[in-house]
This record gives sequence, structure tokens and C-alpha cells, in this order.
Amino acid sequence: MSDQSLPTTAILPRQELRELVRSQLQGLLEQDNFKGAKALLVPVQPADIAEAIEGLPEAMQAIAFRLLSKDEAIAVYENLDSSVQQTLIEDFKRQDVQDIVDKMSPDDRVRLFEELPAKIVRQLLTQLSPQEREATALLLGYEAGTAGRIMTPEYIALKEGWTIVRALEHIRHRADVSETVYYLFVTDVARRLTGILSLRHLVMGQPEQTIGEIMTREVVSVQTDTDQEEVAQLIQRYDFLAVPVVDTEQRLVGIITVDDVIDVLEEEATEDIYTLGGVQSGGDNYFQTNLLTVARKRVMWLSVLLVTNTATTWVIRSQEAILEQVVVLAAFIPLLIGTGGNVGAQSSTVVIRGLNTNELETKGAFNVICREAIAGAFLGIMLGVVVTGWAYLLQGDLGVAITVGISLVAIAILASTAGAALPFLFSAIGFDPALMSAPFITTVVDVLGVLIYLNLARHTLNIGP
Repeated sequence: MSDQSLPTTAILPRQELRELVRSQLQGLLEQDNFKGAKALLVPVQPADIAEAIEGLPEAMQAIAFRLLSKDEAIAVYENLDSSVQQTLIEDFKRQDVQDIVDKMSPDDRVRLFEELPAKIVRQLLTQLSPQEREATALLLGYEAGTAGRIMTPEYIALKEGWTIVRALEHIRHRADVSETVYYLFVTDVARRLTGILSLRHLVMGQPEQTIGEIMTREVVSVQTDTDQEEVAQLIQRYDFLAVPVVDTEQRLVGIITVDDVIDVLEEEATEDIYTLGGVQSGGDNYFQTNLLTVARKRVMWLSVLLVTNTATTWVIRSQEAILEQVVVLAAFIPLLIGTGGNVGAQSSTVVIRGLNTNELETKGAFNVICREAIAGAFLGIMLGVVVTGWAYLLQGDLGVAITVGISLVAIAILASTAGAALPFLFSAIGFDPALMSAPFITTVVDVLGVLIYLNLARHTLNIGP
């Protein structure tokens, strides 16, 4: 195969484009056609190149990466999965590593260092230039999950007394080393944040106007210890491209850009989804984690649920007399508790998501719980009618069918109420509401649902003690 390009880039769906790049790149490398492989990657975006490299056999990843120019290699490296970054570090010579890591933006470098063993991090830190080492040490000094850890110190700061002409000249000199030029921050001699303006407002002003005349003094900023999820919500709410980060003395120390926020939102969403399933993620990539480690992280919650589910067994054993007299009742227990668990999981998911996005507040918990209880009643009635008819067709016993239908209505109301109330309770006492997720709610509904069902059967079917 000769030199190749991708003339269909503009019309191919992104997923198909990435797969095409990966397959063609692998084919060229297998033929040792390095010139063709290099030409293939020229029109491709760094993020797509990174995904193509990740899809290659491990032995080819370093070869493909070395085909990139230095500037392109830095952009691609920042988009690679942390495990591939580590593999490349082990394959590269010391100078290769130094060049790439030194040119990375500080926030991306810190994200890489968080994934690497401490010994490698110490080695890489010694290879950085003094300026980059200081910037990296600054970010690593802040607690993980805070604004200080995910910010970048590469921003453009202006002074109030500067004219627009001088400001533009300063921007031209600093643009290459700044994370963004679209937001410009104004500081005083003590580096305290006093204002902000956009590049648009700057270029629309008159050349001799001063920055102080056109800047906005009401600045929305965050502290270095602000939780990263709160920062993400702030940028999302106000549609910012970046938000300034200040220390306790209101000195500007960095900025957080929207691309970093997207990473945070993905990370937080992943954490919530894992928690909803009773799985400890620990920040690790599941598909690159040892299976024994995966099992160890899951066994704690499953052990807790195993113990709590013994309560269901105790309830059933305490009602053995009822089941002995009407054995058919036992056949509907899985149906009732399974449906109740699903209804509770739906309610809890809605409430947990509302709490995480700040659409719901604990002070409005009563109204939300009442709303979910009513929704549970509607669901119970609709499902109860269906299951009553189904139970009658299966068993031919109207009393049993009615008992099952009424029980389902009660269990649906219970499940919806519990699913809505428990996340609010956890949030109020300072725990992650996602912990009160499907596994726990299912356990609560199982125990109380069986108790409701068998006691209702005792009364409706006139079963003696």
C-alpha cells in the first residue's frame, strides 16, 4: 500500500472513521509501511488518533506513536487512556518521556501522575523544567477532587491601567502558553482578581480604552478547595468556557476550562452509576482491572445485602403456617418482591439524579416523597389489575388472585415511598444518596413486601394462626 489519506473524513460518521483509521493503520504497520502510516494520520484529529492507537496491539502502540510530530504527539498523548500512557512511558527513552511530559499542560500532567506509581512520578518530576515542576507541584499540593487539583495555572492576566493595544500585544506573546485566550482575567499588583472580560469585548473596544473601562467587575470564581463537581455544575449553569480559581486571599492561581469539566462530569456520572449498583469503582477502569480486585471490591456490598436478606427468610419462616395451608401463595412471592424492587429502583434513580443535579433539595423532600407515593399507587393499580387476572388464570382461585393484586398495590406504594425517602435521608445526614440505591431499597421492599403479602393473605383468605 502506498501513501494514504482519508478523503472521506468529512462524510464518514466518527465511529466509522476511527475504526477505519485503526484498521488501516494496523495494516500499514504490519507491512512496515511507516511512510504510509504517517501520511494516513496527517488529516486525523488527535483524539481520533489516540483512540486508533489504543485499538492497536500493544507491540504496535509505541511504533505508531513515534510516527507523530512532537507537537502532535503531545496532543495525542493527552487523549490516551492512562494505561496506554503508562505503557508508552515504559517503552520510551528517558529523553522522549521528558519532551512529551514537559510539554503537556499542567492539569493533564497531574492527571497522568495520579495514575502512575510514585517511583515513576518522582523520576518524571526531576526531569521537568523548573517552571513546569513548580506548576505541577502546585497542583499536586491540592486535595484530589478539588478545583485546585484540576485547574491549570496557564492563563492570561491583564492590568486595569493597560490600553487595549497593550493588552493585545501581551496576548500575542502569551497565547502559545495559555490554556485559553477567549477569557481574560484582570488582576492588581498583589495578583488579586479584580475583573474579567472576553476576547470579543477586547477587540470591539477602542484602541486607547483601558482594560478597567471595559472589564466586568462582578466575577464568578471558585476557591481552590471547592469540590470539582460543584465547579462543573457552576460552568454548566452559566455556560462558561472557563472559571477562575482563587485562594483564600482572592489571588488568582489558575483557571478551569470547559474541557476539564467534561472530564469531571464523566467521572462523577461513572461514580454515581457504580454506586447505584453497589459497586466500588475506586476510580479504576473496570476493563483494565484484575478480576480478583473487581470481585474484592464488589463482595463487601453483596455481603451486607446477603446478611440483610436473611430478614426476608425470617419473615417467610415466621409465616410457615399460612404457606402450609395455601401453598400456592409461595409461587407469587418472587413476582411481588421483584416488581416492588424495580418500582423502588425507579423512584430512587429519579430522586438521586435530582439531588446530584440540584434540581431537588432536601427541604422539598416531603412533596417529592408524596408525589412518588401517588405515582406508586397509580403503578400499583395498573399492574395490580393485570396480575390479578393473570393469577386467576393460573390458579383459578379468586381469593388468591385478589390477595396478590392488592398486595402488589401496597408494595408498589411502599417501594416508591422508600425509593424516594431513603436518598433524602442519606443526603440529610451527610452520606452519598446514591448509597441508598437499588440493592438497599430492594432489600427493604423484600422484607416489608413479604410481610404485607402474607399478613394480607391471612385476613383475606381467613387463614387461622
